Amino acid sequence: MINAVGSRMMIEINRQKSLARAVSDTQVSISTGKKIQRPSDDPVSAARVDVIGRAQANSKAWETNLDTGLSLNSQADTAVTGMADRMALARELVLAGSNGTLAQTDRNSIATQLDGIADELDGLVTRKSANGQPLFAPGTALSVRYDENTVFAPVPSQAQVFDVGGVSLSQMVRDAATALRSGSAPAIGASLTTLDAGVTKTADALGDIGQRGRRLQSLQEASRAHDIDLASERTDLEATDISEAVAKLNAQTLTLEAAQAAFARINRRTLLDILS
Repeated sequence: MINAVGSRMMIEINRQKSLARAVSDTQVSISTGKKIQRPSDDPVSAARVDVIGRAQANSKAWETNLDTGLSLNSQADTAVTGMADRMALARELVLAGSNGTLAQTDRNSIATQLDGIADELDGLVTRKSANGQPLFAPGTALSVRYDENTVFAPVPSQAQVFDVGGVSLSQMVRDAATALRSGSAPAIGASLTTLDAGVTKTADALGDIGQRGRRLQSLQEASRAHDIDLASERTDLEATDISEAVAKLNAQTLTLEAAQAAFARINRRTLLDILS
């Protein structure tokens, strides 16, 4: 009989310990704002939260790459816009110099201006990015990874921007200056044709850079939307519903207090009471 009573007491003690742990867990859930404190609380949700956490960490890395890519793309757009202006000016100057009534001294003056434009174009070719690296790669354009499946260069290479058939834009302008100094009408006419190709090249380069920039912006928008979805799902899985948790805590506390009160009344009985 005594053993049976002792067994029932141990069962009740263990039950109250379990109730006390439940109360404590709910209090922690309220204070931390997270209902999953350990994987055993909800193995399925905990596993999904872990997957989401890794995805969010990767997303931060992709976001950094996207920000860098957009910055480089913007710098390239500014540089090539300036290049397009200079190429257009060079063509206008050569067109003016092609006037047969123009004095040779005037052509020489225009040629000097063209030399200055060619020097400016050379400066654009070697322009550095904000990180101190060449903005336009001298070899293959530098590709960057933006997510698990997307890798491309935010900025085209030097050759893709500044060369036409292996001839640099600055060399085209210098050749036009040489043609003006020669006073040869055929040479000046040929240089105009060459500069037309250069102007077309700059327009194509601007379009290419713009297309890369739009793609980067689209990827960034998609990445941010995905981040919002991940954060929302994670919140649904692990965040504590405070009103629900408080109601649960009150119920658990009442149950524990009732069990403790009943246990205290039972323990006030003497061993003789139990045996009688």
